[in-house]
Amino acid sequence: MSPYNKKKLNKLRKSLDIIDKQLLNIFKRRTEIVKQVIKTKKFKKDIIDKKRIDVILKKIKKESIKRKIDPKITKRIWKNIIWSYIEYEYRNFKKK
Repeated sequence: MSPYNKKKLNKLRKSLDIIDKQLLNIFKRRTEIVKQVIKTKKFKKDIIDKKRIDVILKKIKKESIKRKIDPKITKRIWKNIIWSYIEYEYRNFKKK
């Protein structure tokens, strides 16, 4: 790799690092809201809402296309986010 390309790559990676930190802050905020959501659910069976998941994924696909982002990437990311938080809810659910 040329020195110019290496310098450019390092600059791009620094930009990605900044975005990663922003994402971590967003996930922190999201986790705090999910903690509140857990408290509103009475039973573990209430954790998974397949209709809501479908609505979210359709909305993300539509927004991705509108913003010219590959919808396959965003669908995969959101499915991972959703199922990661479902697993988090199960681990932290304290009721019946």
